[in-house]
Amino acid sequence: MNYLRSILRFTVPLLILGGCGYAAWWLLAHPPEQEKKSVPAPLVRVEGTVLRKGLYEPRVRSQGTVRPRTRSSLLPEVAGKIVEVSPAFRPGGFFEKDEVLLRLDPLDYETAVVIAQAAQAQAEALLAEEQARADQAVENWKALGRAGLPGAVAARVPQLAKAKADVESAKAQLAKARRDLERTILRAPYAGQVLEQTADVGQMVGQGTTLGQIFAVDYVEVRLPLPERESQFLSLPQPFRDGAANSGGKALLKATVAGKPAQWEGRVVRVESALDETTRQVMAVVQVDDPYGRREDGTPPLTIGAFVEAELAGEPLRDVFVIPRAAVRAGNEIILIDRPQNTLRRRVVEPLVSNSRHIVVDSASVSAPKEGDVLCLTPIPFPADGARVLPTIDGQVESPPVGKKAAKQPEDGEPKPKAPVVSQNDGE
Repeated sequence: MNYLRSILRFTVPLLILGGCGYAAWWLLAHPPEQEKKSVPAPLVRVEGTVLRKGLYEPRVRSQGTVRPRTRSSLLPEVAGKIVEVSPAFRPGGFFEKDEVLLRLDPLDYETAVVIAQAAQAQAEALLAEEQARADQAVENWKALGRAGLPGAVAARVPQLAKAKADVESAKAQLAKARRDLERTILRAPYAGQVLEQTADVGQMVGQGTTLGQIFAVDYVEVRLPLPERESQFLSLPQPFRDGAANSGGKALLKATVAGKPAQWEGRVVRVESALDETTRQVMAVVQVDDPYGRREDGTPPLTIGAFVEAELAGEPLRDVFVIPRAAVRAGNEIILIDRPQNTLRRRVVEPLVSNSRHIVVDSASVSAPKEGDVLCLTPIPFPADGARVLPTIDGQVESPPVGKKAAKQPEDGEPKPKAPVVSQNDGE
């Protein structure tokens, strides 16, 4: 009996271990079949628009500083003491053409006119006496019965010529004295404004002394550097030796005056003959007429030295695609949506015009998309060719592509999965 118990004590654990090992082997050798389910790939919702050919008016932007068309230093041509100054001859004062700005003491010059008049009268009297002597010499020659004409000395020709020259000299001196008297009155050479005043009443000034700085106000000019690539669309006046030049286009100048935006309209009048040595750009000159005139819309005057931003209108571009800048990736790459599969396709284009808002692509270029292609407006960080999306094209939601096996629809009460939405930024 004890022997049987000993056998069972060792046999039963071995049988249990063997059964467990067999059960483990059987489970590993016959695993249960797992149900396979196909999960559809998530579709990214994007915005798109159909590309259409259109008309685009390019705007070339530049900037420059306002400068007067004429700036002069006011200098007296005669010396004297300033006895009168016009109220307009003050910094910021306006004046019209031929308006009196200053007067010098005319007393010495009036005296010089009287003296010159006396000298002229005396010279004319001497000329009359010499003419009478010459006539008498000819008569005496004839009275003596001599044939022919008397010689130049006998006829007093040199004396008569000197008397005539003295009269002409006296007339010239009188004319000079009168001009000097007129020059004591300094008149404005054009309608303008006083920039600087350096002399006043009671000051003694000499010939060539600077009395002030003035500039013309009939129009002002702005020098604008133009980018070479964009200037090809502008109608710029090109001067030639024969004087003929085509008319320039309009220009809109903008600036901030007293914290408020203001704008003025001008026109391109000429292009400088030499390129800027620093930037190697063409320099166009824009002219704005009557910059200090009062306007009905309350636009402030365009002052000298103001920094302005300019916008020049170019020739219209026809049959082009205008693509928003937000839809353009680095390297001028755009994303197209191929229908009906709604798959992505990347394409590199060559823009005619490029700015911060959009790019313009010629529809006739090799790299341009075709009319009717769908442009993806939503920036996608890592777009892959052939990737499927769920687009909304011009406000109309496209149907999702149908696969080989429809995705399982959630039952009532189960949360529905949300499609990922890619945020649309201004650009990359």
